[in-house]
Parts: sequence; structure tokens; C-alpha cells
Amino acid sequence: MIELLAALSASAAAGMRTALPLLFIGLLQGRLLWSQVPILSHISSPVLLGILTSWSFVELFASKKLMGQRVLQVVQLVLSPLAGAIMGLAVASATAPANWLIALIGGTFALVLQLTQVGWFFRLRGIPLWAVFIQDFLCIVLVFFALGAPRQGGLIALVLLWFALRSGQYWYRRYWQNLKQ
Repeated sequence: MIELLAALSASAAAGMRTALPLLFIGLLQGRLLWSQVPILSHISSPVLLGILTSWSFVELFASKKLMGQRVLQVVQLVLSPLAGAIMGLAVASATAPANWLIALIGGTFALVLQLTQVGWFFRLRGIPLWAVFIQDFLCIVLVFFALGAPRQGGLIALVLLWFALRSGQYWYRRYWQNLKQ
């Protein structure tokens, strides 16, 4: 159960930003970097460090402008399921048969959070700057919680899932109300 909560916390971080959580998970492993992270362990550490650092800076700075948010939405929508699956597998020390299930749950969870962000982006015609800073902060905190306090991180992730489901219900009701008018 603890592994699942840790995987949810890490996947939630990947649902907000793609490269930043992957960068932090590698750096927090010390000298090993990404040697114990599935898929990423097959890529050279200096190359991966350069790619993830560069993309993290792009995510952090481009998300502050409307045009940057539009571009990031598309890229993150495509990459978030993969990043969520990798993050879920990286923090969960589950048995081998359940690895595919953790990857599936993590990837789906990251996709749901990313779809919620896309929905709010179009609903609000851009994410407000204060919300972007909260996303950045939550992304980093969720990675730390996934490794150090998985229960708290999992709880935060479940609250984010509740928020995503409530957002979907809100949009659904608004859609039907607009059709009736």
C-alpha cells in the first residue's frame, strides 16, 4: 500500500511537470543518478542530465507566459503518461508482476492531472501566474514526499485526484446547462 501511495505522489508530480520530477528523482539518488530508474537507466547519465535540466528550465520559464503554456500543454499531454509511469516505477519497490500495474496506474494518473490542467487552461484562457507557482511548488514537494513520506504524498495526490474529478463534474454540468439555454 505504501508503494502505491509513493507511486501516486510521484505520478502526480509528473502530471504537473514532466522533466522536473524526473530530474529530481535522479538527483536525489546521489551518485547513482538514474541507474535504478526504469527506462532512463539505459540512457547515458550526462546526456539525460543535460536533456532533463534543459527541459526543466523550459518548463519553469515557458509556463509563466500564455504562449509558453500553450506549447507546454501539448508536449506535456503527450509525455505525461510516460513520465508518470516512469516516476511510479522509480519510487515503488513492488514485486515484478505488479510493475506493469504500477506503471499503468502512474501513467493514467499523470494523464488525468494533465487533462485537468488543459481543461482549466482553456476554461480560464490561460493559467494564472499564482497557480503556475503553486504547480511548481507542488511538483517538487510531491517528489520529496514520494521518497520520504509516501503517506502524506499519496494523500496530497488523492486530493489532487478529487479536485480533478470535481472539475470534470463541474464542466459536465456547465456543458449541459449551456445546451439547455
